[in-house]
Amino acid sequence: MKSIVAASLLLLNASAFAQAQTAPFDMSGERPPGASVAPRPTPPAPPVAAPVPVRPAVSVTPAPATPAAPAPVPAPIIVQRQPAPAPQPGAAANAASQPSPRDIRHYLVPFSKFSLGGEYDRRSWSVYLTPEQAAAKASFTFAHQNSIVVAPEASALTVYLNNRPIGQQRVGSPDAPSAVTFEVPSGLLQPGANVVTFQADQRHRTDCSIQSTYELWSNIDPAGTYLSFAGRKAAELSSADAIRAIGVDGAGRTAFDIVVPALEQPGTTEPLLRLAQGLSVLSSMPNQIFAFSTASLPAAGPGRLGVLVGTAAELRPLFPGLPPGAESAPLAAFVTDPRSGSPVLLISGPSWQAVSSAIDTIVSPVDRPADVRRDVLTTERWSAPNAPLIFSDTSIPLSQLGVKTTEFSGRRFRTSFNVGVPADFYANAYGEAKVLLDAAYTDKVQPGSHIDIYVNDNIASTVPLTSTTGGILRHLPIRVTMRHFKPGLNTVAIEAILMTKGDAACAPGSSADANARFALFDTSELHIPDFARVGQLPNLAAMAGTAYPYGRAAEPTPLFIDRIDADTLSAAATLLGQMAIMAGHPIAVESVASPNTIGDRDAIFIGSISQMPATALSQTNVSTASQASWRPVVDAQPGVVDTGTAFEEWNSKVSGGLLRGQITAFREWVGRNFDITRSSLQFIPGAEEIFTPPNMATLLVAQGSSPAGAGAWTVVTAPSAKDLREGLEVLTAQMNWPQISGHITTYSSKTAKIETVPVTRFDFVPSTPWSVSNYRLIAANWLSTNILSYAFLLVAFVLLIGISTSSMLKNLGRSK
Repeated sequence: MKSIVAASLLLLNASAFAQAQTAPFDMSGERPPGASVAPRPTPPAPPVAAPVPVRPAVSVTPAPATPAAPAPVPAPIIVQRQPAPAPQPGAAANAASQPSPRDIRHYLVPFSKFSLGGEYDRRSWSVYLTPEQAAAKASFTFAHQNSIVVAPEASALTVYLNNRPIGQQRVGSPDAPSAVTFEVPSGLLQPGANVVTFQADQRHRTDCSIQSTYELWSNIDPAGTYLSFAGRKAAELSSADAIRAIGVDGAGRTAFDIVVPALEQPGTTEPLLRLAQGLSVLSSMPNQIFAFSTASLPAAGPGRLGVLVGTAAELRPLFPGLPPGAESAPLAAFVTDPRSGSPVLLISGPSWQAVSSAIDTIVSPVDRPADVRRDVLTTERWSAPNAPLIFSDTSIPLSQLGVKTTEFSGRRFRTSFNVGVPADFYANAYGEAKVLLDAAYTDKVQPGSHIDIYVNDNIASTVPLTSTTGGILRHLPIRVTMRHFKPGLNTVAIEAILMTKGDAACAPGSSADANARFALFDTSELHIPDFARVGQLPNLAAMAGTAYPYGRAAEPTPLFIDRIDADTLSAAATLLGQMAIMAGHPIAVESVASPNTIGDRDAIFIGSISQMPATALSQTNVSTASQASWRPVVDAQPGVVDTGTAFEEWNSKVSGGLLRGQITAFREWVGRNFDITRSSLQFIPGAEEIFTPPNMATLLVAQGSSPAGAGAWTVVTAPSAKDLREGLEVLTAQMNWPQISGHITTYSSKTAKIETVPVTRFDFVPSTPWSVSNYRLIAANWLSTNILSYAFLLVAFVLLIGISTSSMLKNLGRSK
């Protein structure tokens, strides 16, 4: 009997052991009783899709749908309160959790850094989606970290999609980034442009002063902010319209990797640069980089598009699955790379003439004749809505500029909007715009409060609030000087500084008062009067603002490139792509081998300093000796002395250095407070000085006139082709591009500083038909800039009147 029982127990143990071995070995932590073990998903192999012909893109972007009544803010569907892991250098995209193999991640933030500051901040931009992405089930994820002084019980971040709130989250993550996910309601996303809005309402924990509001901030991590689409279908690209949906990577950049086996052959430069500009205008992303190569495509990823360009014979070794139609006709299609499974834009044909025709099918929808005036600057990819372009006397309601009616209960309210002026804007010395303000404030607001207007972060006007009983402001005119306006895009901000007795006492809990004390209404208007219009050369600010004068050229612009290699051509494509966005259309260029063939036309010179024609350097007032002396500073290079530091040291050593320092400080004070500079105390502007780039600089952009003075020559150069490419990738970024101004701009990769040399002497270039009113405005601005000339003319005019009056009186009355 005992032997039978022992045998039964042995059989049961063996059966249990065999059953336990059917599950895979698992080294994960313990699970709750009864939890099932899910097998690891295996991503399916990407199918090799047939090529899809590229259809011409529609140039008009559909407007986002606006619901009739905003829905209430829903609660988060998924909230991950655990801190996100600290991002590693150069790998910020891994800050949030990795997506499912079946999910497609579309990053949203078009900036390398994104922060919402103060008690109220609101930022909007548009994200372009394909029909497949708009139809897919989607979720919205963002990662944020805030200042430790932000009170979480009274502060919130609200996310809007197409002007509809989809989620709100308390601001309470001071120690590390936290990721929050909201489900996107079905049907809210649409093919084309979708407006994304972040709004921050923040209050201080303990302080009630105006200064404390500058301590409030919430950083949104670009690498942790994205839309997730379920299924692989959302990754499919089917037309040229999908180029608009390329998006950005986790650092806010957009990259086009263009592989051209015949890159260095003659005749390929012009069509390739036209392609680069067309891709740039189609996507209209703010931080674009172009990289040319002759080898295989680099690894695919978000915000990257691979492009294969060449004849069928040239591309077949790189892409064995080349469609047979490429051997007989021009072909532009999206195909799937069998090695990576990612979509690739294929442009091919039996010859390079056919390849150029295929490129035209992509680029031609964004072409615009030079004589057709545009009404807006395309900014919606980083700042929605698009900025209106103002040419003459205009009044615009703030509601059309993206400003919302807002009731505010804090201490410092700030909102901003964008407007554009043309490249021939010339009213910086005398012009005045007006903000017709519709606002209200309660009797709690004390005298001493004020409303400030800023233009491009420079204060332009201040209006005190003096009433002790509150008030309603109906189209209150606030004069805004136009001295800080510049050609192209301009940002105007309205800031209200509000002080109350409660803030002075700052009782516990009063820092988060819920009662509104100020309101701004979107019926307010911006009025810009007629201003002088005449082109000026040199003027790098106009080139950065609207690609002037190259964006207006009726004929192709001569382009000199010292050598056709990957670095130089990539730099040229990055520069021309940014200029095409500013111009609103691709700029036609023609390659030239010598400046002697250019004549007096507008031209662009790109290349290393050693290969730059001496004529081009002389015309832009750059020392020709720099071709041999300009070398980048190596970190370990001994004996290198910083010129600026050495000058300051010797200035203090030499007798009288202290006195000269005081004189310099006084001169700066006079210029800062009275706008009187040495140049304004000259009868006529002086000549430009020869500029020698310092060794700390790694990129130089200079502009001057052509030999006969009828055109503008722009030189873009660096010590080497590598420095040229890397420097332009930084300089063309959205946060750096507006800093280009004067007649010379330099960038240093060692210090990350952008420095400019102001224009001393410029030439007028007529840009509009002759009119007395325009010439009167031009004369008013010129005399306001040159005050000694104005004073001399005024004295001469008074003397002339006196002599004329005396002569007339001698002939009147009775003579003795």
